[in-house]
Amino acid sequence: MTAVETRRRPAVARGWPAVIGFGVPLAVIVLLAVFAGLLPLQDPNQQNLANALLPPGLDTAGGVHHYLGTDQLGRDMLARMVYGARLSLMIGFVAMFAGAVPGIILGLVAGYYRGWFDAVVSRLIDAQLAIPFVLLAIAVMATHARSVPVLIVVLAMFSWAPYARVIRAETLGLREQTFVLSLRSAGVSSLGIVFRHILPNVAGTAFVLATLQVGSVMLAESALSFLGLGVVEPSVSWGAMLADGRDEIVGAWWIAAFPGLVITVTVLLVNLFGDALRPILDPRHRGF
Repeated sequence: MTAVETRRRPAVARGWPAVIGFGVPLAVIVLLAVFAGLLPLQDPNQQNLANALLPPGLDTAGGVHHYLGTDQLGRDMLARMVYGARLSLMIGFVAMFAGAVPGIILGLVAGYYRGWFDAVVSRLIDAQLAIPFVLLAIAVMATHARSVPVLIVVLAMFSWAPYARVIRAETLGLREQTFVLSLRSAGVSSLGIVFRHILPNVAGTAFVLATLQVGSVMLAESALSFLGLGVVEPSVSWGAMLADGRDEIVGAWWIAAFPGLVITVTVLLVNLFGDALRPILDPRHRGF
């Protein structure tokens, strides 16, 4: 075993306990969302005004237990939390992927080929990051019918630029490395170098950024729903639930508190999971 291997292996070993520790509760949240229909929960959209604004843990006259209370329309908060996880996570991961693919490709190509293409991509990145996301979202939502697909497109438009900027910077450094120069001398095509050799070296960075973006996208969806620009009834998401509770924050704190708590915990778990997994996925942390 070489000295380099000796230094690298402990870093990977330390990563697995953290991956498991953060991954297990995250997996539980995902599984609850996926299999929500199999759980003994009430209909998340079933209204009962006689049970409106019940605090957590209160039994109704009919014997139904609302562990997390009810909202203004008497809908069960626990059922809405579980079903809301399905839509919130779906929006977060789909929008993340939709922004990651073009962002990573543009960053790789711009960083490797440089020239006019790099200049154009760099200006697009600067322009996109300079425009406030809320203004962009309002402009799009004002001209299109509010729906989940439109919301995902808006969130993807918001998330591609960070990928392009970070991957471009990584590629600029890698393109002058000895192994890339050797591949060029051996006659390997530019596309082969970019996607077979440079891409694996930036995969760890891209993955960590992707986990951060999942959290950012979920927070952005919550913000749009809070402003009335996101998910609409009868669909339910954590962000929409948070918006439902803004007018009842004093008298019925649980309507906003529980969605806000799960958003915070889920975003934190996703970010910590990605950070813990980076030493395992990044080729620079592997043994030879």
